Amino acid sequence: MIGGGGVAGIAWITGLLAGLAEAGQDVTANADVLIGTSAGATVAAQLGSGLSLEELFARQVDPALQSRELMAVIDWEKFASDMEQYTSAADAPDERLRSYGRFALDADTVPEPQRRAVIESRLPSHDWPASPLKLTAVDCVSGELTVFEAASGVSLVDAVGASTAVPGIWPPVTINGRRYMDGGIRSADNADLAVGAERIIVISPLGMNSPFPSPMPLREVLTSLKDGGATVTVISPDEASTVAIGANALDPATRVPAATAGRAQGRTGLPPAF
Repeated sequence: MIGGGGVAGIAWITGLLAGLAEAGQDVTANADVLIGTSAGATVAAQLGSGLSLEELFARQVDPALQSRELMAVIDWEKFASDMEQYTSAADAPDERLRSYGRFALDADTVPEPQRRAVIESRLPSHDWPASPLKLTAVDCVSGELTVFEAASGVSLVDAVGASTAVPGIWPPVTINGRRYMDGGIRSADNADLAVGAERIIVISPLGMNSPFPSPMPLREVLTSLKDGGATVTVISPDEASTVAIGANALDPATRVPAATAGRAQGRTGLPPAF
């Protein structure tokens, strides 16, 4: 499971994975399936590109190799106020997700093709990998979770774009006549999708105490998975990585410090199981 966290989250996760591999714990090598949400969808897709972790790390820290990102300048107070106008009357989780969808559809953002070009730039390969990959998104109208995979018949670029379409900041992605937004709106990690697995690793840039409300708090989901017999390891940013990620995880300038801090954290090895 690889969760959301903006461009800083992409960089931190990539650095973390490279550091873990250095420590002799390449957690991607033998994974039965990768499930990615938002930033995690980007990383999961990149991992299936055929590039090594070293090459993917270089794409985060070398300006000549970095993707062409759009700077998101956000007034967080106004953003929260605008969103509240849509969500204040939503009591049930499903209705709250639909209210996020209405917010996403009404928002004034960059054009969809302009955002798609960013996703194209992020992905070394635009083909679905041979290894199992699942990417989460939420239907803006129904509020339902959608999990895209190779068999879905959807382009990898569009699936990643949908999973990373933060409501109010980036445009929803149109797929087969439907509009989709960030899978992190349902859950920053969507770790419940790993139910039935015996060994689960959750890489969560937002961690246990995500600042965003969710109908599926990570701590509760992990307890349920553990009670079901799974061994679960959770990795979230340490103190140095949290500082490196900073206050705006959507700022492309965070990539070098976040990737570097993530790599240093990864070198310390996996934490104990949850």
